[in-house]
This record gives sequence, structure tokens and C-alpha cells, in this order.
Amino acid sequence: MSWKLRLMTREDISAGMRLKDIASWNQTPADWEHFLASSPEGCFVAESAGSVVGTATTIVYEGRFAWIGMVLVDPEFRGQGIGTRLLEKAIEHLDTCGVPTMKLDATPQGKPIYEKLGFVSEYEIERWMLKRPPGKARAQASAHPNLDDTLEIDREVFGADRGALLRSLANGAPDFTLAVRQQGELAGYAFGRRGSRADHLGPWMARNEATARQLLEEFLRCSARETVFVDCLKSNPWAQALPASKGFEYSRPLTRMFRGANAHPGRPELLCAILGPEFG
Repeated sequence: MSWKLRLMTREDISAGMRLKDIASWNQTPADWEHFLASSPEGCFVAESAGSVVGTATTIVYEGRFAWIGMVLVDPEFRGQGIGTRLLEKAIEHLDTCGVPTMKLDATPQGKPIYEKLGFVSEYEIERWMLKRPPGKARAQASAHPNLDDTLEIDREVFGADRGALLRSLANGAPDFTLAVRQQGELAGYAFGRRGSRADHLGPWMARNEATARQLLEEFLRCSARETVFVDCLKSNPWAQALPASKGFEYSRPLTRMFRGANAHPGRPELLCAILGPEFG
């Protein structure tokens, strides 16, 4: 079956949702909107006979590094090199833009493909999932707290400014936008999203275990969904023990990978959980 690559448009969002539903991923139309708004020239689809059969997205953070995500292929079109070609197209675009480093979170199936294209491992991530009876939703906050110090620390932790994205998360789920201050200093913060399948905690940052526990417990009080996801750094001693103590179970592994110099690795030792594989 023949296919071709082209830029993704907003008219393709429903097709992207179809592919992510097949893959049982958690993204929403608003997530696709953010990809397209952030990188209108850096999101691509594979098309066959007028139908979208594959996707790939990119986001550039502050010119320091770019994120590649949403590499999806219709199962009926797998084995034709579509996923690899979409990834190559994303890399070509980012190289043309002069982005020095590219990052992504790889599944075990995708990791060998990324390695062939020059990506190397940085650290390991584990998805943990909570299944529980649905609860009663709390009254949602109408406005998020002042985020200035949170965004300043997140730039240090993540390695680049992603303030626009985090403000978007805070506007979409202000009750999931949490911060803990100790003696006037920010000791930890968390954001969250209401995905299509589950509420998703992340990023989740804490300077000590007590703060990490406080943020997790508050997030779980704010969430009423039956399913909750969190993508924890395997190296963080709290990031696995705390979710496990709340009934989360291990779901699947991911590997944070990068291509290029990785001159801005951030401070992953402070992270309990990432924002998500699609955003970093």
C-alpha cells in the first residue's frame, strides 16, 4: 500500500485520536492542539488513500532541545517503515532548525529503532497505574496559584523553559496544580491532566520524601477517576515506594533517550515523575 508524508493540520486531530485510541494511549484533542500550536511546521502524518495512518510530533523547548513524541502507526500499515520514516522526518526538521539535542521516551519495542538513529539512553522510567472505585469529584478550583517560583524551579529541573505548557496544564486542571513551601522556599510541586483514559500526575518534583508524599496524597484527593497514571523515575527512591504504598501497580517501562550533546540535562535527581512521554 502506498503512502506519503505531509504536515499535520488541525483537521487531522480526529485521525490522531483514532490512532492513539488503538494504542490505548491517554492523550486528548487538547494535547494535539498543543503540539500543533507549539510546532506547526514540526508535526507530521503519513497518509494513504486520503486516510492518516501514522503520526509524529515535535516541540522545541527554548532552543535548547526538542521533544519527539506521538510516533503512532496504524496496525494495518506496520512493517512498511512508516514509523521510521516519520521519525527521520522529525529529525530532519529539527536538524534544519538547528536544534542541538533531541529527546524522547522510548518503549522497549521502539528503543532499537531509536538507537540506530543515534539516540542513547539517559535514564529509566516506569509507568505506575492505580485502579480504584471512582470517587466523588471535589469542587474544582477556579484559578491556579501563582506559578512564578514553580516555573523558575521547573526550568532548572527540566533543563529548559516550558512555562507555556505548564500554564496550560494549570489552566486546564487548577485543582491538580500543587505546591509545597517550607520556610518560604518551594520544596516541591506537581501538575496533572485529565486524560482520555486516566488522570495523569506529572511533573511531580520534591526535595524530600515528606513533600513527595504530601503532593501525591493531595493529588489523589483531588482526582476522582477510576484510573490514575504516573511515570516515575526508576532511580528516585520515593517515586516507586510512595505510589506502591497507595495501591499503584507497575505497568510498563520507558527509557529517556537523547540524540546530540545533551548540554541541558536538568536535575532529574529532584524528579519523582515526568510530565509524560509525549511532552517530556
